Amino acid sequence: MAMRDYSDEFKADAVALYESTPRATYKSIAADPGINRNTLRNWVLRDRERRSAGPATAQDTGIAARPAQVMPSSEPDERIRQLEARVTELEANERKLATERDILRKAAKYFGRGDELVRSRFLFVDDHRDAFEVKRLCEVPGVNRSGYYKWLGGREARAARQRADRRPAARIREIHTESGGSYGSPRVTAELRETGLHVNEKRVARVMRTFAITGVRLRRHVRTTVADPAASQVPDLFRRDFTAAEPGLKYMGEITYLPLADGTFLYLATVLDCFSRKVVGWSIADHMRTSPVADALHVAARTRSGPDGSVFHSDHGAQYSSRALADLCDQLKVTRSMGDVGSRADNAACESFHVSLKRETLQGARDHGGPADCRNKVFAWLTRYNTRRRHSANGHLSPNECQRRRHTAKLTLAA
Repeated sequence: MAMRDYSDEFKADAVALYESTPRATYKSIAADPGINRNTLRNWVLRDRERRSAGPATAQDTGIAARPAQVMPSSEPDERIRQLEARVTELEANERKLATERDILRKAAKYFGRGDELVRSRFLFVDDHRDAFEVKRLCEVPGVNRSGYYKWLGGREARAARQRADRRPAARIREIHTESGGSYGSPRVTAELRETGLHVNEKRVARVMRTFAITGVRLRRHVRTTVADPAASQVPDLFRRDFTAAEPGLKYMGEITYLPLADGTFLYLATVLDCFSRKVVGWSIADHMRTSPVADALHVAARTRSGPDGSVFHSDHGAQYSSRALADLCDQLKVTRSMGDVGSRADNAACESFHVSLKRETLQGARDHGGPADCRNKVFAWLTRYNTRRRHSANGHLSPNECQRRRHTAKLTLAA
């Protein structure tokens, strides 16, 4: 049976053994006397606390006072032996610190951020196991050793999965490139399924992550809505409902900036159909006056459905609250609608549309270059948006395809 009531002398000897053993661990020292490693740790900490606090009785610490250290011997041979032992201890500590330093230096480039952090730590241990013992490689950077061995055991399964992922990776990259680098895993999955390849979206996301197939990130929002304080009040007929039962019933519009290389801007005004999110009208100008907004609405009026009798929703920008645009809406028999001043959520669908346009045309750049390049890129994106780009609001159908299917369904019902 394990000894439970330890004498003060026993405790003092155990502590002395731990303190005098180079590179000792509580577990290794506690093994031979058959005590718990935490028990030994408590004894050591209490002894260190006693020594740092000054003289104390055995009753205060629970550990017998250690015998006073013998003064260094005056004999030359004994003095040399003591110095050699001290040098050996210092050299061992120096080697330990040097090993830890080398491990940490090599680990720095492996320890990134995000989802790959744990995997890269295991990879670090595996790459350096020939130079250092696995125990030290795991201890220094704080890697779970059992987790590493579990990761190591799944190597063959991961390799097989990676080989299987290479087959769809080429097609995924092709779809991503055709989208102008804009498609994420949901739209790529929809494209693959339409071609007859039934694949899980999580697998598509994993393949895209593994092969670094990714879109561009959002840019900072720049305010382009400047309300006209003298404008007449227009009610909000949308109430943040950006859906429609049929094409041509509800339209929404907004104007946004397009940055150029020389620090100036072009401005894009758009009109979207709420049913399919199709761009039914747009206009680009080098100013933010009412004319590009009116031009975009005129283009929408010439479409197949036309805005006659529809509702046109916008923000409170001066272009949309102007008298000229109000007269045009009356001429086209369009009912105006406006959200609250300064509320982006009241025109969220248009805001989202313009965010996608700038993200996918700029692709991380700060500007579009010159005016001609800007117009070409925006025109190409807008036409592809209507004809090919899959939209999540349409069940990942393009706006044109969404309207085509609706028209076919109506003909079928009429027949």
